[in-house]
Amino acid sequence: MIVVPAPSPSPGIELQAVERVEALIIDKQPLFLAALANLLEAPPLSARVVTALRSDVGLDIARTQAIGVVFCELRAEPISGVELVRMLATEGCATPVVLLADDGDEPQLAAAVAMNVAGAFSKSSPLDEFLVGVRAVVSGHRAIGSGLLVHLIEASTASRGYEPKRFAGRLSPTELAILGMIGQALSIPDIAANRGISHKTVRNHLAKIYRKLELHGRTEAMLWAARMGLTGS
Repeated sequence: MIVVPAPSPSPGIELQAVERVEALIIDKQPLFLAALANLLEAPPLSARVVTALRSDVGLDIARTQAIGVVFCELRAEPISGVELVRMLATEGCATPVVLLADDGDEPQLAAAVAMNVAGAFSKSSPLDEFLVGVRAVVSGHRAIGSGLLVHLIEASTASRGYEPKRFAGRLSPTELAILGMIGQALSIPDIAANRGISHKTVRNHLAKIYRKLELHGRTEAMLWAARMGLTGS
């Protein structure tokens, strides 16, 4: 799993303690809806859960109630999960949305990640990984399930038509080192401390990396680092 840290002056990824969260689950499969509700209501999350079989009903709930996090299936009806994320963002709703995909639908989540969805997981993700990812999302970070990484990396690189390891020759040794740290989910303060440079210098290096590799942000950079074998995992 990849956790993309939220912008913060504090170093590292902190899965902070949070008050009991209000969770909304949108899924047209009653059995999965009930199973996920039971999981979220149990420790360690102990969430208060509201459910909806239809995404239009769920959208109204997200608009009118104090929801802390939304879990929505990718193929929700009548409004798809991706469209629900887009509508909430357009309306200025900051509630994080975690999209859940059935097996075989993982490639479709690439577009959702590009939209800055808060979380993306397969419904068959390991429970431990999923719960850690949910804690990360509730703490303000982004989480992408390990089962989706291959699909996301392939989508990111295939759309550009080049091989990451060969294209990485455009990066300087310092930029490669910083890209590797991004792949390990280090924050800007972490990287600055590690390299003995200022936060501004780190940001300048990141801007050059994004430009040279034609990346659109930190999430794509983390995926590239994984594809290039820079993460040490």
